[in-house]
Amino acid sequence: MKQVLLLAAALFLSLAGSALSQDTPKPLRAGIIGLDTSHVPAFTKLFNNPKADGDLAGIKVVAGYPGGTDMPASKDRVAKFTEQVRGMGVEIVDSISKLLEKVDVVLIESVDGRIHLKEAREVFQSGKLVYIDKPIAGTLPETIALFELAKKHHVKTWSSSSSRFGADLLALKGNEEIGDILGVTTWGPCSYQSGTPDLFFYAIHGVESLFTLMGTGCETVSRSKGPITDQVTGVWKDGRIGTYRGIVRGKSEFGAIVYGSKGVRQGAKTISYEALCRQIGKFFRTGEPPVSEAETIEIFTFMEAADESLRQGGKPVALADVLAKAKIEAAKLVQ
Repeated sequence: MKQVLLLAAALFLSLAGSALSQDTPKPLRAGIIGLDTSHVPAFTKLFNNPKADGDLAGIKVVAGYPGGTDMPASKDRVAKFTEQVRGMGVEIVDSISKLLEKVDVVLIESVDGRIHLKEAREVFQSGKLVYIDKPIAGTLPETIALFELAKKHHVKTWSSSSSRFGADLLALKGNEEIGDILGVTTWGPCSYQSGTPDLFFYAIHGVESLFTLMGTGCETVSRSKGPITDQVTGVWKDGRIGTYRGIVRGKSEFGAIVYGSKGVRQGAKTISYEALCRQIGKFFRTGEPPVSEAETIEIFTFMEAADESLRQGGKPVALADVLAKAKIEAAKLVQ
């Protein structure tokens, strides 16, 4: 009888352990490249919270590589944010190669998009999944090359602004009171950094919101830039019009108006780091990016075309022409 009870207990513990292992995902060690943005301590706090649940659970930021460039937004902040994450228990290493030895998944957070391609190239060679914060790269050709390199090394990657996952923005999609989305205007703070296309640095938040609501299919872009407002208008292939209004001076906030077949609604004031990190966590578990390569490339083509429109005095510029030229340059970068 004693042997039967012992066997039964052993079987119960085995089954319980098996069920627990199925319900509890394998812990993942995350590494961050580029400790020069406020996203770094914010994201680390979310992932390393002992009470993290759902897609945040079981992922811990364990290592960070400071990086940094001569861009003021980088060089003036890298020391501060590095010390903040060091104080959160994150090991600071002096190279990307050392970081890759210590982690399972990677976040590229460098605020200067001009170095993302170089950073990503090294990560791709390791075969590890990588999320790349906005902007995905410093130019449109580099954006295309980055995705081509990922495919070459059979690695999945993606990039997005946190604006895409704000709850009140998503509430405007598939809203029965709005009906079919016939047009959208988004707005948000707009500032620039020398060395990158104007809209890549901060306007991307509002542009990403525009595409989240409108979807892909933009054909032409025209732009008007002034000391108060930077306005970009896109015409989609089905005739719909989407506009991004960059707030250069004045009350600075995010928002959107959706013009629908049934109603008009305003919203999208919030940007959610937590919602973005949950998507990052889900990606690290599933390997499936929540934003497609095609949409990301179209967003950056839209912003690059906006610069070209400005150079041409505000004339409409075809995205297809801008993309074709960029692909030629991207091919050189992949080699």
